[in-house]
Amino acid sequence: QVQLVESGGGSVQAGDSLRLSCAASGRLFSSYGMGWFRQAPGKDREFIAAVDFSGRNSAVADSVKGRFTISRNNAGNTLWLQMNSLKPEDTAVYYCAATRYSKGSRDVSEYGSWGQGTQVTVSS
Repeated sequence: QVQLVESGGGSVQAGDSLRLSCAASGRLFSSYGMGWFRQAPGKDREFIAAVDFSGRNSAVADSVKGRFTISRNNAGNTLWLQMNSLKPEDTAVYYCAATRYSKGSRDVSEYGSWGQGTQVTVSS
């Protein structure tokens, strides 16, 4: 299994940008599909973005398309989520996750390793 630690969250104004990082431990990071999810109070955990093991193929949720970008650096065991034009409805705890399904997945149940989460708060 891979261990994951997120960082980069914070409190920002609407329209600002943030870049979340996820540091992974373990020699097999490059074999995992990776994803970002978020969870707002009282809501289910929501898919945001996923990237395959190579970093060449990715997908994002419609709610963030054109604003958020997922990327990874396998040499550095790092996953990122670049978030631009943030909106108050983006406020949530953001989690990175790893799946043995190398193509990545939109399905939260496919992911077996999770970070502790990082809070993102966007005020209007």
